[in-house]
Amino acid sequence: MRPRAEGGAADVTRRLKATGQLIALACVAGLLALLVWSVVHQQHAPGVGATAPAFTLRRLEGPGKVSLASYRGKPVVLNFWASWCEPCKSEAAVLERDWTTYRGRGVVFLGVDYHDLGSDARRFVSAHALTFPMLQDGSGSVTGRYGISQVPETYVLDRQGRVVAHLRGPITDPGFAGQFQSAIAKAAAA
Repeated sequence: MRPRAEGGAADVTRRLKATGQLIALACVAGLLALLVWSVVHQQHAPGVGATAPAFTLRRLEGPGKVSLASYRGKPVVLNFWASWCEPCKSEAAVLERDWTTYRGRGVVFLGVDYHDLGSDARRFVSAHALTFPMLQDGSGSVTGRYGISQVPETYVLDRQGRVVAHLRGPITDPGFAGQFQSAIAKAAAA
């Protein structure tokens, strides 16, 4: 006869049950934290008609910084993106095409890198041959003030720096493409 191990099967079952309960509790706590974070950030997203939060950010490539205030008097397309974002990859060519179309009309495009390593962001810009100014929000303070919770997100600002449109998702989606073009036209006319 074999000696019985201390604790036995009942003890193992009890420990597994307790571990499962702890894992479930941790998952619920994580989801709750994510929900609270999302609600807090959504409250900070400037709505249509609101003045866009001012910022000064470092250029992704080259020296110097860029201030949103320096573009007052011009319509601005502000695109938040990341190198790891698949929809950002698909919309990159559309943004570059629209930038080359609208820059002659005085429309400014600014890309803001979101939660990325600088080297990854620079590779993304190079791989997609993006030529409009790219900025890096290393601290996340600007993305926080704009309520960015996913990428890509795009703001279109009028000449006075007011939000004309806030598009969540890639501008390559059929519904967004028309809204994007309409928002640029409205911003340029204001």
